[in-house]
Amino acid sequence: MRRFRFYKDELNRWYVDLPEWEGDRAELEMVCGADTMLDILAQGDGEVRLTLSLEPINDPKLVLHFNREESGGAWYDLKSDLFEFEVWLCHVTSWIYGELPKAIYCI
Repeated sequence: MRRFRFYKDELNRWYVDLPEWEGDRAELEMVCGADTMLDILAQGDGEVRLTLSLEPINDPKLVLHFNREESGGAWYDLKSDLFEFEVWLCHVTSWIYGELPKAIYCI
């Protein structure tokens, strides 16, 4: 499990706070559904903190299930009690985990 902080910048774009990342900041932007997911979770705030696990956990806020690989990242099916939609996570995901996980559990 690892805790992540996501924040919205002055242009209302979501980013993951990943100090150890040596690439471009633009690669840390949350797009293609990930931004929508964070908007929902933030409930108007400019910051969201999530603990992500590759192992199943009890009562997750949401679960991302691998759908297909594309453009160095992957599309995930987001499922929660209130909504379902697709989320694309870029290659930074595989950099963090060493692979594109089959499922990501969020609390």
